[in-house]
Amino acid sequence: MTIFTRPRRAAAGLAAALALVLGGCMLAPGTFTSQLELRQGGTFSYTYQGEIYILAMGQLAEMGEALEDGDETFEAACFDEDTLEGRDCTEEERAEQLAAWEDEQAEKRRDREQGAEMMRAMVGGIDPSDPEAAAEFASRLERQAGWERVEYKGDGLFDVDFRIAGRLDHDFLFPTMERMQMANFFLLAANRDDGTVRVEAPGFTKAATANPFQGMISGFAEGMASAGDGEAAPAPGVPELNGTFRIVTDGEILANNTDEGAVETADGKVLEWEVNSRTQAAPTALVRIGD
Repeated sequence: MTIFTRPRRAAAGLAAALALVLGGCMLAPGTFTSQLELRQGGTFSYTYQGEIYILAMGQLAEMGEALEDGDETFEAACFDEDTLEGRDCTEEERAEQLAAWEDEQAEKRRDREQGAEMMRAMVGGIDPSDPEAAAEFASRLERQAGWERVEYKGDGLFDVDFRIAGRLDHDFLFPTMERMQMANFFLLAANRDDGTVRVEAPGFTKAATANPFQGMISGFAEGMASAGDGEAAPAPGVPELNGTFRIVTDGEILANNTDEGAVETADGKVLEWEVNSRTQAAPTALVRIGD
């Protein structure tokens, strides 16, 4: 009786996890302050100072590297049909098992190559496992309008200073990152043709860091444990959500979901949301700034 059961490590699981990331969230805020100004006549300004976590630049890349180090050496295993005790394999049995093992190794290599390609695609062609990747990514961001400062803090975490202003004659999204077309956004200011702007900030809520990051990656880590050597890989350290988001306007606030409503200041009416890991509802508002 020949038994050849060698548990596969989770190279295929990496590709599956990356596919989920490509279709979902890969950016999350940490500690931050953010402000959107909406002025009558259609001008706006937006600032974001603080942390942004990029999943592909963090521990997910380390997971992929760990898979590459896990290839096993071939060892034939044969058992007596009656006693199920181990016995020496025949040359024919050993050759059969070796062929199956080599096919498995080839499949693992294909999975790793696919995972590496997907990780590079997530950050616009940059290899997240490259020690110079973070610096290259920061330099690329700083070439874009608005990114005044981009500093890498390690483990996928960037400290940024973003400032931009102009006319709101189009929808505005933050953040947008060159070549990262599948990235999720924190804030949307949707310009309507009736002179109103609807603001939604899905990134400034618990869901931005708790789902799908932790659920997806925890499931992936469990998959590695069951498919590999029984030890789950560590999940990426998504930063704790802790920030303040404000809307300042001299326009007419038609709707909002703050607890206290607008506060009158010298700069105009101010809506403010304190955002943390307990925040369930995304900040939203509807403001009229045009005719």
